[in-house]
Order: sequence, then structure tokens, then C-alpha cells
Amino acid sequence: MPYAHITGWGISVPEPVLTNDDIAKMVDTNDEWIRERTGIRERHIAREDQFPSTLGVEACIKALQVANLAPTEIDLIICTSSSPEYIWPATASLIQDQIGATKAGAFDIQAACTGFIFATNMAAQAIRSGSIKNALVVGTETLSRFVNWKDRGTCILFGDGAGAFVLQASDKPGGILSAVMHSDGSGADSLILPAGAARYPATEATVHEGKHFVQMDGKAVFRFATRVMGQATREALELAGLSTADVDRIIPHQANFRIIETAAKYLKMPMDKFVVNVDRYGNTSTASIPIATVEALQKGLVKNGDKVVLVGFGAGLSWGALVAEWTGPIPSKKHVYPEQYRLFARLRSFIRRALRYIEGLFSRREL
Repeated sequence: MPYAHITGWGISVPEPVLTNDDIAKMVDTNDEWIRERTGIRERHIAREDQFPSTLGVEACIKALQVANLAPTEIDLIICTSSSPEYIWPATASLIQDQIGATKAGAFDIQAACTGFIFATNMAAQAIRSGSIKNALVVGTETLSRFVNWKDRGTCILFGDGAGAFVLQASDKPGGILSAVMHSDGSGADSLILPAGAARYPATEATVHEGKHFVQMDGKAVFRFATRVMGQATREALELAGLSTADVDRIIPHQANFRIIETAAKYLKMPMDKFVVNVDRYGNTSTASIPIATVEALQKGLVKNGDKVVLVGFGAGLSWGALVAEWTGPIPSKKHVYPEQYRLFARLRSFIRRALRYIEGLFSRREL
């Protein structure tokens, strides 16, 4: 049975920064109040020409560069997003087309902020089954477009960005060691975006009532998160045959500093083993874990051979954790340039659209 290794990683974060002081000009709040309750001091906000697919493409290309893998070698793309580009088609399909992953199957999963854990586990299982060799997992968000900027309870929390992992099959032991995934739909209304889908299709009334914005019971989510973060970590470690003493680094979902701090106390682990960057990004939902992971790698906080735990929670309610032995890129003699495939991808997409148009003309004549 092959092992599933994380061999590439990349992030894409919009340049515009929104500080707490900026938000204080929009709603009744201030920098001290926000930092005291969340640990957040700023977040990045997507420009008008940036979407989940464009941010996701940039993160994927960077991950492929690290893995030294061509897009044409990818077998599967799983995208996870709390703010997908459309209900359908899948954002993963848009990314597949734009990077030139010509043989990849692509689909989205919706597990809110826990989505990146779920998606990485699903990709690893596909690799271990032998059905595929190479996978891309991407979490990408423009949550700022679903935030009510008049609601100080939610607008202070969320930011935009994307992060991606390349997973590859290898005979070398290591990589993804274990994972757990959990859901509890009885808490669905604790964190919800009510309108825009089948129950509340977009109408003048749903827009007027603000149902297209994130709605959250902050206290309920906080209680839930502080309970499950530590539990999921212990459960995943037990499946991997490890204990907290074996862990070199924990990379949690970046929603709130106080939640991470509570999880550390539950696990009886020092805070310096936790990767924390919520202060500079806010809650980027499915992108938060890969963004934090890439920053940890850049700072040398995660090294080859380290035992790393990724753990998250989110709407659903959902939660999960994943244990990995970090091994890095698979050595290769060749050198590829994934970014060069984007020109080929645009040309291929144009040709295929043109062929469908011509096919449609002939079909109308036949009818």
C-alpha cells in the first residue's frame, strides 16, 4: 500500500489589509476590544477582480512549484470553500481548467472551516487505495463578500486567502498517518449562511433581511470549539499510535486565539508548540490551516521528520484532525515549471469553447 506524502504547498493572500482601526470606522468597536476577544488585529480582503478560483490557482501553482510537479500529472483536485465561486460548477473545475490539469478529476466539498482536514484526508485515502498517484487539495476563500459589515460580532472575524497542498504516492513510510472527521448537524444553526441555496433562494426579501450574510451564535461556537479541538487531536494521535509527547507542532484552524489557548491547556502542551497567525489574517476558514502551515515552514518551525497535527472545526457543526510525518518534496532529476502551463491552459480552454460553439451550430442545423 503506498503512503500519501505532502510534497508541495503554497498560499495566495490578497494585498489589501483591513485593520481593526479601519473596522472601528464602520461599526461600534475598537482595536483593544477586538484583540482582547479574538487576538485578531488585521485581515486581508480580496480585490474586486479576485475570486476563490483566482486565489486558488495562485496557491496551487506555488504548491506545484515546491513539489516540482507538472499540472498534467495531477490525477485529482479537491477544493474546499465556505465561499465557493458558484453553487455549481465546482470551483475545483475552474481551477483545473486554469492550471492545465488535463487529466484531473475535480470536485468541491463543503465542510466549512474543517473542510481542508476532510479534503486532505480524502485525497490521502485515494492515494493509499492505489487509485491515484498525485492530488491537489486547495482551500480558498473570499468570505469578506458574505460578511455584514454592520454586524460587529462577525465582521471583525473573517479574512480572505487561499492555501494548497500537493499529495503524492510514495513507498517511503511517512506522510499522512491518521485522520478523524466528525459532524453534528444538530448545531447547524449556530453558524450558518441561510440564503442563496434551495431553502431560501435569492429574493428581495432575503436580501432585505440580510440572510445572505454569515450568522453566528458566537458563544455557542466558542463552547463547541474549545471542547472538540483537544478531543480530536487526542483521537487522531491515538489512531497514529502517538501521544502529545511525540508531537513537534500543532497547526490549528485560526479562528480565535482564545480557542487555541484553551486547546493547549486541555492537551497540557505549551503554546510555543502551536502555530498561530490569526492576528494577521483573521479567520480565513478553509484556507487558515494551509496558510499557517506554509508560514510555519518558511520560519523553520516545521522540518522534515516532524510529527505535525492539523486540527480544525467549523459550521456543520464539523470538526476533525489529521496527523502527518512531514517529509517534503520527492527528489526528482527533472525540473518543471508549472506556471508555464497556464498559457497552454488558456489556449486549450479557448479551443474547447470554440469547438463546443461550432458543434452547437451544426446541432441546430440538424434539428
